[in-house]
Amino acid sequence: MPDDARDTALAHVESLIRRGDELQQRLSADSTAAADVDEMRGWQQQVAAAVTHLSGGSKAHWLSRAFSDALLVRSIDGGAVVEAPAHDIVHRLVEVLVRARASLQQMHDPLGFDASRFGGDETPPRFRFVHRRELHPILEQAYADSRAAFDRGDFGEALVLTCSVLEAVVTDALEHANSVIHGEAALAHIADMSFDARIAASERAGLIRGGCARLPSIALRYRDYLDASGSLDDSVIVLPREARTAAQVLRVVMRDLDPGR
Repeated sequence: MPDDARDTALAHVESLIRRGDELQQRLSADSTAAADVDEMRGWQQQVAAAVTHLSGGSKAHWLSRAFSDALLVRSIDGGAVVEAPAHDIVHRLVEVLVRARASLQQMHDPLGFDASRFGGDETPPRFRFVHRRELHPILEQAYADSRAAFDRGDFGEALVLTCSVLEAVVTDALEHANSVIHGEAALAHIADMSFDARIAASERAGLIRGGCARLPSIALRYRDYLDASGSLDDSVIVLPREARTAAQVLRVVMRDLDPGR
């Protein structure tokens, strides 16, 4: 694909992802709003057109198959459910678009960077805004694992991984801002802050906006529910909507910290 066509396709996919994230938030709050459902259908048609273009119209292409799979959910016994809830459809289609974006970004890289590899000196594109470079591959892996956990129905692991990524990027931004203004000596107190205190401090500093207000209480206190191995205690139940909301908030915060993404 020529560079100009690739850049145009990437910009279009980015735009569809942003609209999809906005739709997810509105549909999660009220999945019956007729205007939002109508907008979702129009957005879905645009996603379908983009998939057709990027896959060359081939139904066998991985992107076409991923798009088709996103329109279905699976019942507990493994059977296909014909119609998924609107917000679930949008969530799954955003995931497809994210994979399409990663594929296009890989084409951008003359070195052929493979996002499935997190070693060496390559910087995973999603977390280039994080100042501590050693965190890039760790965050990329945790982000991918959180999505995989959600897709297989392990909402507790999805929530913990999502919140760990969210806390890491917020902490990194807060530490960088404090070191620039007050020097390294001002960083010691950040390590003693709770998760919600770090969020509040980042909001006061203007690093992020108010998106974290949507986080469920279990997300803000996720550390309290971890056992000695760092896994979620078996007695803790995490609902799908709690894990989904945490993932949506993470994407909002990542846009706050990296407006150009």
